[in-house]
Amino acid sequence: MKIESVRHIAVILAGGIGSRVGGTMPKQLLPLEDGRSVLEHSVDAFEEAGCIDEIAVVMHPEWMEKAKELCERNNWGKVTKIIPGGSERWESSWYALLAFSDQPSDVSLWFHDAARPFVSQRILADVAEALEEHEAVTVAVPVTDTIYKVQRDEVQGTRVETVPARSDYMRAQTPQAFHFETIFQAYAKALSEDKLIATDDAGIVRKYAPSSKIYVVSGEEGNRKITYSEDLKNNE
Repeated sequence: MKIESVRHIAVILAGGIGSRVGGTMPKQLLPLEDGRSVLEHSVDAFEEAGCIDEIAVVMHPEWMEKAKELCERNNWGKVTKIIPGGSERWESSWYALLAFSDQPSDVSLWFHDAARPFVSQRILADVAEALEEHEAVTVAVPVTDTIYKVQRDEVQGTRVETVPARSDYMRAQTPQAFHFETIFQAYAKALSEDKLIATDDAGIVRKYAPSSKIYVVSGEEGNRKITYSEDLKNNE
């Protein structure tokens, strides 16, 4: 399904606590080497992107005021909403969908992890271009390490079961972007049928809107995720 003149709305998912980084402040608010926070770098990327029309930040409820402070400090012109996040990632995505449920059909919603502050303009431009022809788009990079499918046993421990072909697998990144109705209907169906457990939005579409094929845009190793404290010290 092709939509002309799509209005692109980026949702920066910053609702997590990031406990693996350590400390009392969420990792998205911690500074990188230039002194500016992970969240600021992530929002900056979408603020700079010519293809993005609007930005929403989904923030942990306890840190909403800090998000507002960053918006004022940076004078982000595209940020229109700061939305309280949920206890799980999928809840934050759903709350964002509800916040934009009054949008017309020619809208796409992009979900991006705030913890990926180095997303490139090339990736964003390629995602926007792909949305002209596809209703669901994700970003991924090839797997370069050997992959094991393992079997876990309390007595014998973890053992290799099979060694699948690396060429069949890719590592998911963000943003993941969708025509609004595609992702909204997939989430609505998921919530009506199951106790939802999901690690990304493309997985929701794959399971609950299987007729919507998910196009893959090539990611970059530089579009890495801040997970541990040492990740904050290396911007390469």
